[in-house]
Amino acid sequence: MASLLGIPGIGKTSLDLLEAAGFPDAATLANADMPALARELERANSILKISKRTPTPAAVQQWILAARQIVGLPEELSAAPAAIPVNYERSPQVMTMLANAPFAIPLPARTLVDHQLGVADIPAALLLNRYAGDLDVKVEQRVPASRQPKPAATPNPYVRISDPGTARLDMDMSKLRSTENLGDPMPKKAATAAPVNDRVALIRAPLTATNKGRAPNSRWYIRGVLHSHPNSVYIGAIVTLLVMIMIPVSVIASALLLASTEMPEKFAWVPNWLLALPVALPLSGIAYLIFGLGGTCRVCGQKLFVHRSHLKNSKAHHVWGVGYILPLCAHILVFRWFRCTHCGTPLRLKQ
Repeated sequence: MASLLGIPGIGKTSLDLLEAAGFPDAATLANADMPALARELERANSILKISKRTPTPAAVQQWILAARQIVGLPEELSAAPAAIPVNYERSPQVMTMLANAPFAIPLPARTLVDHQLGVADIPAALLLNRYAGDLDVKVEQRVPASRQPKPAATPNPYVRISDPGTARLDMDMSKLRSTENLGDPMPKKAATAAPVNDRVALIRAPLTATNKGRAPNSRWYIRGVLHSHPNSVYIGAIVTLLVMIMIPVSVIASALLLASTEMPEKFAWVPNWLLALPVALPLSGIAYLIFGLGGTCRVCGQKLFVHRSHLKNSKAHHVWGVGYILPLCAHILVFRWFRCTHCGTPLRLKQ
């Protein structure tokens, strides 16, 4: 399949938007209708918030023409006449047909066997109030034949069938035994439980000693799936939190140092060691690039400490006016577990 990245005007964001709308390659894009594709892209972008602006119809038309050139289709496809849905339930013939057909005619099983058909091969019934096109209606008087009783089997002179209604008077009562005279039944062996994979159980739930003495409904109760790289996530939270604090502190320190240089008589109280804060900011930025960008969710694979403009999960850690990343880092460092901002899955950093 031809990739969409070779089409002019389609970048990474546009590619994600087209894949979300159901057009992953050039072949599907070449057969798309421009108004329908523009509506699908607008609908997908309104839900997923992938791009800041939805592509214009003119840009969508250029994408479709370029895809048709790649695939080898003509630029103008012959459009079939659109079929308008008609409500056939109000048709007099259909009403007569439904009134004369109070029963369903079953499909014989022999027909399925002869034609090697399965239940999944039988098409679904038509919805008469949503059918598009011409409908062939046949009205006839048909009543199912009453079931005839099966003919009695021809008696065989060599086989004698007992009458279930007559009592068996020739039973030897001396051979009957009471259940009290029977011995104790053999004890059933207890079913041995299958050996539990300790590693899988540890990934799914924490150890009992980890949450000993903690209330299950409190934040101190460690829950969720064990992260595959807990130390990396923990260090990434520390570095990300440090960078988010260092940025405003460095700006304030730089402003004070500049003011002490320009107006030493008013800002003589500013210490010289504040110069270390702006100098340490690039170092913390490098640590963020190493550890912060590597923190990902084990379930959905999204980056935890990188801002993304899309709908967050309703269970994500959030503080109004602060955002999502800072509360997430604080929750990781304090409680040693967190919920993914993107998928909402609880993940823990302790066994």
